[in-house]
Amino acid sequence: MTTHLQREIDRLKKEILFMGAEVESALGKAVEALITRNSKLAEEVIKSDEEMDQLEVEIEEECLKILALHQPVAIDLRYVIAILKINNDLERIGDLGVNIAERAVYLSSHAPIDLPLDFRGMAEMAQLMLKRSLDALVNLDTTLARQVRASDDEVDAINRYMYTLMEDYIKENPQRISEVLHLLSASRHLERVADQATNIAEDVIYMVEGEIVRHQPEVFEE
Repeated sequence: MTTHLQREIDRLKKEILFMGAEVESALGKAVEALITRNSKLAEEVIKSDEEMDQLEVEIEEECLKILALHQPVAIDLRYVIAILKINNDLERIGDLGVNIAERAVYLSSHAPIDLPLDFRGMAEMAQLMLKRSLDALVNLDTTLARQVRASDDEVDAINRYMYTLMEDYIKENPQRISEVLHLLSASRHLERVADQATNIAEDVIYMVEGEIVRHQPEVFEE
């Protein structure tokens, strides 16, 4: 690898990690706004969407420039391709955070729903998956990436449980269907965050090992 290409790739790594940190922060605020019914915090997240979109465009342009000017091969090529995909995954997570924030704004102006919904637990698990997938990227750690893949089922299970609770609630309280649908939507968005974190982990495995593991089951043993 030329020194110039190395510098470009190092800069790309810093940019994708900065975007990852911004997305993590926005997602955390969105979930907190949902749980605490804080519309002001939710509005902050919604306003930050434009900045995250701009970051995605800048990183994509940087990747395409590297591909055009340096024509990288082997792991360098896989790295740039993986960053292109991870960049898109992070932008989608940012969008999901905005969607959760929009649900939070609506729900903050309506009476609370009396259900034991574990949004915090689900969010913490999804956020941990995102953090670990980015750590796997930094350290090129495929073991950690495979742990992230194996964790996805746990988030799916919480989502299904909360869906059942809300489905039963709607049957007894049809007048609250609008609020419950917003809660269902927030739960689904968190489940999608976990899916996107899994995508990032799969991109890391591809980057390091050259293996496409998408659509393959992952069973991680401690």
